[in-house]
Amino acid sequence: MIGGLFRRLLRDERGTTVMEFGLMITVFMTLMLGLFDLGQMAYTKAILDGAVQSTAREVSLETGNVTAANAHLREMLALSAPGVTVTTSRVNYTDFADIERPETWDDADGSGVCDNNEAYTDENGNGNWDTDVASTGNGSASDVVILTVTATYDPLFPNPFTPGGVSERSLTSTAVKKNQPFADQAGYGSDAGVCA
Repeated sequence: MIGGLFRRLLRDERGTTVMEFGLMITVFMTLMLGLFDLGQMAYTKAILDGAVQSTAREVSLETGNVTAANAHLREMLALSAPGVTVTTSRVNYTDFADIERPETWDDADGSGVCDNNEAYTDENGNGNWDTDVASTGNGSASDVVILTVTATYDPLFPNPFTPGGVSERSLTSTAVKKNQPFADQAGYGSDAGVCA
């Protein structure tokens, strides 16, 4: 009697579909959420790149308004990433050749660093010797401006089945533009200083 019941249970296939579905739904949902998350990330990155180029171009004009351009940038990104946090950074140089150039100094000991009371020229006017001559901000006429924007957002399709699947995403884009020559270029300062 018990052997017959056991054989009947082995042959009974009712409920296998539910079991198979239960096993496969996790894999299927992981793949679907992953695809949706990648789609949102790719779309947001495309919008970010376009918006950064547009913003950099807009503020390179004499009539450019940095505050309005930044607000428009946030509006554009909010379409694909609701609740996005946007941080912008602008540095400017007199010329492309000056990008990441240190302020000039008398490197008497040949160390490659301004130290031991070596004299330097404070070209960016901040009172310190810097390894990069850049000034912060949008600069003035004919300056080269590097705009870097970082967008941080929570994914619309968080994936609890993958590592980091529910954490916020961060995307960065950079644009380099030269301001219109709407006036005489300011140039660098010439104050002198001594490194400690």
